[in-house]
Amino acid sequence: MGNHERSRPSAQTRPTLAVWKFASCDGCQLTLLNCEDELLAIAGALTIASFTEASSEVTGGPYDLSLVEGSITTAADAERIRRVRAASRFLVTIGACATSGGIQALRNFGGDLAPAVYARPEYIDALRTSTAIADHVPVDYELRGCPVDRRQLLEVIGAFLSGRPPKIRAHSVCLECKRAGRTCVLVAHGTPCLGPMTQAGCGALCPSVGRGCFGCFGPAPGWTFAPFGPTAPARTPAPEGGGKA
Repeated sequence: MGNHERSRPSAQTRPTLAVWKFASCDGCQLTLLNCEDELLAIAGALTIASFTEASSEVTGGPYDLSLVEGSITTAADAERIRRVRAASRFLVTIGACATSGGIQALRNFGGDLAPAVYARPEYIDALRTSTAIADHVPVDYELRGCPVDRRQLLEVIGAFLSGRPPKIRAHSVCLECKRAGRTCVLVAHGTPCLGPMTQAGCGALCPSVGRGCFGCFGPAPGWTFAPFGPTAPARTPAPEGGGKA
């Protein structure tokens, strides 16, 4: 046995990690799996007790850290997230579905379409709305993105292991463009861009290839959106400390 193996904490002493899926496309869970080499380091520092996207082996809670992907769209999910919260020391929501309801939250702003789509809508077991995890249980940290950014995800896990707050800044995509020295697509080419009002975290991916930001990380601190409403996004005072990530 090498020195590295002797110094590695045993499974009994490592904190436990659980990853949960609700209504979502699995993209944020796949982001964690796509961390590749870093995932091996995570597995060495944490006991992955429940992660059905990666393994059918599940260990019962309680769990030190839970990562939750997806929104709440059924009554069963609303009950299940309460059980997850009760079994979790820290709960972090990852991605747009978990933090704001996701693309499925489009149904929140219109009439009930189930009768128009399904021949027997009474068989559909779904809530009228799609809502964020924080609308149902207390959340310790929110990490945005569609999918979540792997660098931010690794930072949150590393911060948990170190017992410190995550070093994720709350500012807009425009600042990321300026720091990278990229030409503004809105000013230079007239390309519609939501960068001024969108939370940073993607590395200004779309503007870096000449496309306008379309807001997949949600509103930056101090902005609110009125989806499908007649008014433009409105500026509001930023909360103390910059708000949630």
